[in-house]
Amino acid sequence: MSTVSTTLTTAPATVRRPVNGTPAKGAPSRHRRNAEIQGFRGMAALLTVVFHVWQQYFVYDRDGAHSPVPNRYANALVSLEVIDFFFVLSAFLLTLSYARAAIDGGSTRPGRVFLFRRAIRIIPLYFLAVLCVWATRNPTLPGEWSDLVHHLTFTQVFDQEQIFYTIGPTWSLSLEIMFYLALVGLGPLAARVCRPLRKRASRVAVCAAGCALLYIGPFIWIAVARYVLEIPHTEWPVYFGPQARFGGFAAGMGLAVMMVALGDRGRLHAKVAIPLRVAALLGLYLLSWSGTEAEDFPTTFYHPLSALLWMLLLYSTIHVRRQGRWHTWLTARWLTGAGLASYSLFVWHEPIMLGLYNAGLLPPDGQAGFPLAVVIVLVVAVAAAAVSYWLIEYPASLLGKLKDGKGGSRDFYPEAAR
Repeated sequence: MSTVSTTLTTAPATVRRPVNGTPAKGAPSRHRRNAEIQGFRGMAALLTVVFHVWQQYFVYDRDGAHSPVPNRYANALVSLEVIDFFFVLSAFLLTLSYARAAIDGGSTRPGRVFLFRRAIRIIPLYFLAVLCVWATRNPTLPGEWSDLVHHLTFTQVFDQEQIFYTIGPTWSLSLEIMFYLALVGLGPLAARVCRPLRKRASRVAVCAAGCALLYIGPFIWIAVARYVLEIPHTEWPVYFGPQARFGGFAAGMGLAVMMVALGDRGRLHAKVAIPLRVAALLGLYLLSWSGTEAEDFPTTFYHPLSALLWMLLLYSTIHVRRQGRWHTWLTARWLTGAGLASYSLFVWHEPIMLGLYNAGLLPPDGQAGFPLAVVIVLVVAVAAAAVSYWLIEYPASLLGKLKDGKGGSRDFYPEAAR
């Protein structure tokens, strides 16, 4: 796959006409949109830390699960799982250039360059973290060598026993890698299929239909696994593998197609954007609040449904005619700073939390200890993430620019796509 070239031949003149028009008056600048994306990343990364501390402090007894947050409404907020947001955002940013190539003609980077830049983004920090954490937990060789092999090859998501070993949340990186490989195949394929079509509406329909199929497939898989085959939710590879979770990526791809198709004509006025944002946020909250039983409908279909809500929230935030207080909050320096180091925070926060917990540096289990535990883990993890970003992520990103030659990205939001 790494040798696949995604460079397109010259499209007919009717395909290459500019169709998006000039930016709407008062539309946010590209720099501002990038800041909003970083703010989203920071918000999601911080919520991920809170979610995993919540999981760590979830106390069980014979009567069932008792949350460390006694108020059920507050508990729904801290138990909000945001991994689907990262899937949607990643797919959106990385699909934009392919969507423009398929719908309006043009070219994208060769697949080998795309995969190299993704590898530089993901692998150095990930490999270092996995090796460090695995070594500390396996001081005597050979240790659990299969766990190390699974993590270094991004195949832990297929292993029932070791999917959450070493660094538990990194199972999602397995799906990221699979999505990258799928995208360098599907993107050029979409462009080739659309190239002979003279009507832009036809090209948009083909791309939208492809995204819809990629979304519906995992939804059907989950339904069959749960209600026909009656596979329990604890069979992790069944419900965490690409066949079940690619719907999040499909939603992000659909967002990219929609934004390219609509262009500046699709920018939302505040009277439309604000209600859509409220609906998306409320929907995410209610989905978290209602999904309290392991086998109920909201929990079973939580991830494909939340992916659609995150897609709606992104669209109603970054594709608007005028900004408001929501944008001001998203672009706050502390939040965009967290977004800049969000990958490091994602990778390191669980080992840090478990290290603090095992060393007795976190409050004991229970409702009283949870709030203080959240504060301690956030302070330590954010500080470690900042160091990790400047010492590991940033130097690695420079290698990607050297390989690229031009140093920039052709993504619609270049800085946010790092």
